[in-house]
Amino acid sequence: MDKPNIILEKTFLFSLRIIELCNVLEENRKYAIANQLLRSGTSIGANIREAQNAESQQDFIHKFKIASKEAEETMYWLDLCLYSRDYPNTEKEKEELLSIIYIINTIIGTMKKKLENGKNEKMGKMRK
Repeated sequence: MDKPNIILEKTFLFSLRIIELCNVLEENRKYAIANQLLRSGTSIGANIREAQNAESQQDFIHKFKIASKEAEETMYWLDLCLYSRDYPNTEKEKEELLSIIYIINTIIGTMKKKLENGKNEKMGKMRK
């Protein structure tokens, strides 16, 4: 049985939450913010999903870095909602996103270390 992929699950559920939030924004005629938030907020999970079929470790890291950038953009739009008048409260979404960002950055760091350790091992073998 496969182990659950926490980051895939979290980003998928976050995307669903973003879709719901964007529906509320559109009902209140906040179309520009809804559009930007929908694009960046759902792109996080899409890039994480795409990384599951990466062609290399570098490609995997690259996809996760894109997800990280999209997460930061999403945080910007959530902040705008939170601090603007007549916009929904986005504190829960921000809290959820912070945990996603932490996991993404941890995975990027771990993969970079693995990649670097692999390079160091190859260099050591070449010198022998």
